[in-house]
Amino acid sequence: MEANRGQPNGIQLLLSAEQEAQRIVNAAREAKMARLRQAKEEAEKEIIAFRAQMEAEYQRKVAESSGDSGANVKRLEQETEAKIAHLKTEGTRIAQDVVQMLLKHVTTVKN
Repeated sequence: MEANRGQPNGIQLLLSAEQEAQRIVNAAREAKMARLRQAKEEAEKEIIAFRAQMEAEYQRKVAESSGDSGANVKRLEQETEAKIAHLKTEGTRIAQDVVQMLLKHVTTVKN
């Protein structure tokens, strides 16, 4: 009979140990979830900061290149005008020689 008396006390002990283990597991699970939420929030903050930094750098580069674009357009226009003027003067200079050469070849008859 002595053995039967110890058994209910042993079951109670096992049940209380199981409940304690369940509390520990639940506490660990909650701590893990809290850490995951915190890590997610930190990651989102880092993403926002990185995105803002990249956007600022992009805007800076756009501003720099747009300023250069205007200068490049002006420089290209000046170079183009200079080349056109050079071609016109060269055309005017050799126009008479070209006309004489063409007339010579057109009016010369070969047998």
